[in-house]
Amino acid sequence: MTEVQPPGNPLPPESVDCDVHHPNPTTADLLPYLPEVWQDLITARGILQFDSIAYPNNAPLTCRPDWRDSAGGLRNHAARLGATVLEGFGAGTAILNNLCGVHMIYDTDMAIALTRAINDWTRAEWLDRHPGLRASMVIPLQDMEAAVAEIERCAADPRFVQILLPAAAHMPYGNRSFRPLYRAAIRHRLPVGIHAGSAYHHPVTSVGWPNTVIEDYAAQAQILQSQLASLVSEGVFAEFPELKVVFLESGVSWLPAFMWRFGKFWKGLRFETPWVDRLPAEIIRDHIRFTTQPFDAPDDPDILARLIDQIGSDQVLLYASDYPHWQFDGNNPLPKSFDAALIRKIALENPLATYPRLSEKSS
Repeated sequence: MTEVQPPGNPLPPESVDCDVHHPNPTTADLLPYLPEVWQDLITARGILQFDSIAYPNNAPLTCRPDWRDSAGGLRNHAARLGATVLEGFGAGTAILNNLCGVHMIYDTDMAIALTRAINDWTRAEWLDRHPGLRASMVIPLQDMEAAVAEIERCAADPRFVQILLPAAAHMPYGNRSFRPLYRAAIRHRLPVGIHAGSAYHHPVTSVGWPNTVIEDYAAQAQILQSQLASLVSEGVFAEFPELKVVFLESGVSWLPAFMWRFGKFWKGLRFETPWVDRLPAEIIRDHIRFTTQPFDAPDDPDILARLIDQIGSDQVLLYASDYPHWQFDGNNPLPKSFDAALIRKIALENPLATYPRLSEKSS
């Protein structure tokens, strides 16, 4: 293992890394956590993996070279992850977000079985093996009743601190069909995390399917903007004023222009959405959080100050390394322009306010 060097921007004790990725499990990893009928069926079909094009294993962005295993792959374990993300970067807690392509599956029964297995595998192979790890639960969006049941099941373990959704599923997340999910989130004091990625049942761009990974990756910001507009416009936060939604790996520099444009159109069309009773930007600042990697802005303190001023709040940012994705070099996940006060805000105060189950666990 490479010697761990201290980070350039020291994090305050007990900081929270809000977006860390443990490797997607293979079917061999999941078989012990599946009912026998699914063990037999998956083995007979020869299914080896449930990866998606969102993060191709061999793409440089997927994993920094020095974080790959000795064979150049993505295999990892809790001790190695903890040594890099916690001891190496200086965080006290890391929230694991698994990006297995379970949402792509059309077989609803298989999706339900696999999401249960992924959550049980995450608990047994990761949470049980390192005290600094917490996790988001994966749910089967193919069936909302089963999704709520999985939330209820996983919520019994306080180490699950968030519900994880892909940026693009089958419809916008403001749609009424997702209301049971939000009720369950409020019931268990869970934020909803929306991570860059897709179920790939629809094109990732509004004009059809792209040919390259870079087009897919760049289009994620448009998808997240659409989800943000949907959540606000369809009254999710009017109905669930306690709900927090975390945009993971979304970027942040697009937010000021989006809020201005969204607010401009709302002023002219507000009669369509009487439940949106204040500026969308105010609702966004109260309910939406954004992780800091990838931080899509120049490393310039003046630009950072202007960006936060245009957003109108430093409460919307959450520290994240996005390990093992290659978003930065060296051992410092934060831009040099982040001063100590801002680091404390985004790495400690904002995460604890966003993830109440972290405090419950420590009390």
